[in-house]
Amino acid sequence: METKHKFEGRHSELTGKILGAFFQVQKELGFGFSEKVYEGAMEVLLLELGLQVARQQDINVYFRGEIVGEYRADLIVNGLVLLELKSVDKLIDAHSAQLLNYLKATEIEVGLLLNFGREAEFRRKIYDNLKKGSMTWLTPDP
Repeated sequence: METKHKFEGRHSELTGKILGAFFQVQKELGFGFSEKVYEGAMEVLLLELGLQVARQQDINVYFRGEIVGEYRADLIVNGLVLLELKSVDKLIDAHSAQLLNYLKATEIEVGLLLNFGREAEFRRKIYDNLKKGSMTWLTPDP
């Protein structure tokens, strides 16, 4: 399962496989299901591809060593790429900001925002861990 979208840089091969799965799910299921349906379908297909998938993974947000909140990531693939799934008419900046915040709160650097809308739509975000280095709220004190 290949995709015509090619990326340079971090986890580009893995990202390509994930996008191939995304377009396959969109093709087979079409438009109109809830995010949870697409999440389940993506999990099935990614596992068929031999990838490791964590579904509805809790992500703690730390501030000065204390947990101050949590997010729940839709899917994390091979521990390297975080997937945020949507089923909306059009992606908006708030969706991208949500993905960026998930990346900030983890050591994961690559995220994909996948929209199973009327037309398949995606955004790829990278948040370099070097930028996170001075943020003490990312990891708790031992």
